[in-house]
Amino acid sequence: MFEIRLITARLILLISLLFIAEHGTYAQEPAETHFYFVQITDTHFGEGDHLERTRKAVERINNLPMEIKCVVHTGDITTDKINDKAIAGDGLSVLRELNVPIHYVPGNHDILPHNLASTCKAYVENFGDLITQAEYENVVFIFVYTEPLIELFTVENYQPLKRLEKYLNKSEGKPVIIFHHTASVDDFYQNKMYKNWKEHLRRKWVALINRYNVKAVIAGHFHRDEHHWLGKVPLYISSSIAGNWGRQATFRIYEYRDGKIGYRTQYIEQ
Repeated sequence: MFEIRLITARLILLISLLFIAEHGTYAQEPAETHFYFVQITDTHFGEGDHLERTRKAVERINNLPMEIKCVVHTGDITTDKINDKAIAGDGLSVLRELNVPIHYVPGNHDILPHNLASTCKAYVENFGDLITQAEYENVVFIFVYTEPLIELFTVENYQPLKRLEKYLNKSEGKPVIIFHHTASVDDFYQNKMYKNWKEHLRRKWVALINRYNVKAVIAGHFHRDEHHWLGKVPLYISSSIAGNWGRQATFRIYEYRDGKIGYRTQYIEQ
């Protein structure tokens, strides 16, 4: 009987260790965790009426009936004009009218590979580091610059996957939401599928986020609403503030409830 119990205990331990190796150890989420946050994306300051569209979005967000913890801008803040102090300054002055904190990630039209040092410096000076973190209601938000993985260039002292893993480790098993610009799925437009990420990098990205307690990945770039799965992690892509391709200006309200995320897309009248 003792031997049977010993074998059973060892089997339970082995199964537990295998589960931890595959899924990681997660912190216990507080009961009834419930809050809202907002995503805006692709404001593309410096062309068209995008500044005015953003101003209307800010007004709408400030008057929402629910309490919003923060706003996240998922990139393409300007259209290749982040070095233009007037354009960046006008955009910032509008976004500073928000009644809640705002967080940023750079897009492909913010930091430019052909003018890397200058645009990277301008982004950091105006909007913050290339990877940052915040925490709301015991949920960790990680804002990470991933464009070097798509366009295959190198930023000095910045390796996106390694830096992201450090932040995921620091989350200590808490629920995590990751924000970046260009999603790791193919882009479908003009009735054709277009590759974004190299497959080996996409696999590394998906494997990494599935090793931790990541509840969602949230992105922009496509100027369309899309929903996909990255392993067990949902990917949400929001449409834009900018009017490129005749788009109506939108922003998105996310509702986090006990580890699950839903959203409502809001349309701004022209």
